[in-house]
Amino acid sequence: MKGIILHGGHGTRLRPLTHTGPKQLLPIANKPMSQYALEDLKNAGIHDIAIIIGDIYPEKVKEYYGDGKQFGVNITYIYQEKPRGISHAIRLCKEFVGDDKFIVYLGDNVLRKNLADYTKKFSSSSLDAMILLCEVDNPSKFGVAYIDKEDPMKIKNIIEKPKNPTSNLAVIGVYFLTPKIFGIIDNLKPSMRGELEITDALQLLMDKGNAIAYDTVTGWWKDTGTPDDIIHANRLVLDSIGTEEQFLTEKDASIKDNIIIGSNTEISQDSSIIGPAIIGKNCKIRNTVRLGPYVSIGDNCILENCNIENSILMKDCKVYAKVNLSSSIIAHSCQIDGGTISKKLQFLLGERTHLKL
Repeated sequence: MKGIILHGGHGTRLRPLTHTGPKQLLPIANKPMSQYALEDLKNAGIHDIAIIIGDIYPEKVKEYYGDGKQFGVNITYIYQEKPRGISHAIRLCKEFVGDDKFIVYLGDNVLRKNLADYTKKFSSSSLDAMILLCEVDNPSKFGVAYIDKEDPMKIKNIIEKPKNPTSNLAVIGVYFLTPKIFGIIDNLKPSMRGELEITDALQLLMDKGNAIAYDTVTGWWKDTGTPDDIIHANRLVLDSIGTEEQFLTEKDASIKDNIIIGSNTEISQDSSIIGPAIIGKNCKIRNTVRLGPYVSIGDNCILENCNIENSILMKDCKVYAKVNLSSSIIAHSCQIDGGTISKKLQFLLGERTHLKL
């Protein structure tokens, strides 16, 4: 089997974070969100992976992942000129896929349960497609599957973002497919928003009598389309620290209880950390800093005098102000200076912002 990671889209709901790079490279617990997809595919035994890149700094994606060897996989890059839908992106991969079954993984999705069991089930079956479903509180924001009441193992239909859904089963961003899908996509018409929808392709696949099955996700799944989604995903991943389900971390990091600290990081005796939390390499944390819970600090950060909770600070950030940050995302190489502000502050700062309070 082969894997495809979708790495395009403009990420407009995440601006200003996406003004300087693709959303899928934004870190969750100090790791780009699309790396969770790549590691998930690798752990399921898939080593030939195509990454679909768009026009938002594709060179940054290539710079980070390279040929894939440092991640234990082989990466092929395929360019999608404009975001014309998931089905359009899949169609671009026909030559890469060949005659193999394959998995499509949206690069901004993070899944708690790994794909190994689902992959074995699909690879050993005669199914033409398999999708994963997850119960959600806001189904109108997703593609929704409706199960046949007379045959609960059968999907009746799939509708993209229904206005008045009567099902709460969202189709998550992981699709198990065969080359049969390419002929289906060739017969699709663009939706109202001008895209070739994956839900339309799956529905047409069913309408033509092909075998499509589903499985229900246990544990959590997160579509990280907004800043609040990223903060929530950060909490979910950090909660795995110190458990059997912990996500992969750097080999030279130290783990104590539910706190991960990178190499060469210095923490003063008058500073404290409340887990779960992760701190990168070569950080300097001093002068009565209070971190946590649910904080991710990237490499090479310098923090003084501040209190930070439920937030993400990317690499090379500096905070010298005596501030209380909460539910914030601070992009790479930002600096916050100033005096004392006692009330809690919430910031969403783009890369290289210099803020004087």
